[in-house]
Amino acid sequence: MNTRITTPAPGGASTKVDAYGVSTLTGDATEADRRTVTRNTSVYVYEAPVRLWHWINALAIIVLCVTGYLIGSPPPSVDMAEATHQFLFGYIRFAHFAAAMIMTVGFFGRIYWAFVGNHHAKQMFKLPLLNRAWWSEVVDEIKWYAFLKKKPRKYVGHNPLAQIAMFFFMTVGMTFMIVTGFALYSEGVGRGGVLDTLFGPFLDFVGGSQTMHQIHHLGMWAIVIFVMIHIYAAVREDIMSRQSMVSTMISGTRTFKDDDPN
Repeated sequence: MNTRITTPAPGGASTKVDAYGVSTLTGDATEADRRTVTRNTSVYVYEAPVRLWHWINALAIIVLCVTGYLIGSPPPSVDMAEATHQFLFGYIRFAHFAAAMIMTVGFFGRIYWAFVGNHHAKQMFKLPLLNRAWWSEVVDEIKWYAFLKKKPRKYVGHNPLAQIAMFFFMTVGMTFMIVTGFALYSEGVGRGGVLDTLFGPFLDFVGGSQTMHQIHHLGMWAIVIFVMIHIYAAVREDIMSRQSMVSTMISGTRTFKDDDPN
């Protein structure tokens, strides 16, 4: 445990900092993270494979949501050419299937990197549910997002509330969408194949492809809602919490603006 000391802050105020000069790093910060932090610096958080996955996955989700919406609710007519001379809906389906394959391969790659990457690469796949201090931090984050607190805590990786959202909407949600999507795809490929053996039973379990289409479509809307909340929270944190968010997923480093005397 690092001994906490008090040092003068700019403007004559005092602020409590630890042996590494960090005022409020909590939660997921490791000793290696703390040793790299001073009063106004950055910590390397997200490795290149994690950042690359994030942006490729984001693009795949956009393509999947747009094409998935059109597949589920096709426009009444497309005045481009005679039906026999166009393949528009075929292209829409192809884009959907291609984006799904890219997302699936990327997701398995992300699982692999959770084992070989740094501490923060694992956060999306596990929740420390038995850690009482973590639950206290969850409540603290809820107060911050509800504007009941003036200042947030500082986390190197995901804060506890973001960790919960990433786990349920990305880890669990993407698994759900991959399974239900491939179950529908297996029906088109045909009975008796590998995909049918792996995913066909899910169709039988829910009562057929029509029900599976509805479930898969509802999952899409859940992802859309998560994306909107995710973008709002990231931009809000960048502006209000005095620590970088959006740029962190580009550069890999989290910048802490600890020059605030208050």
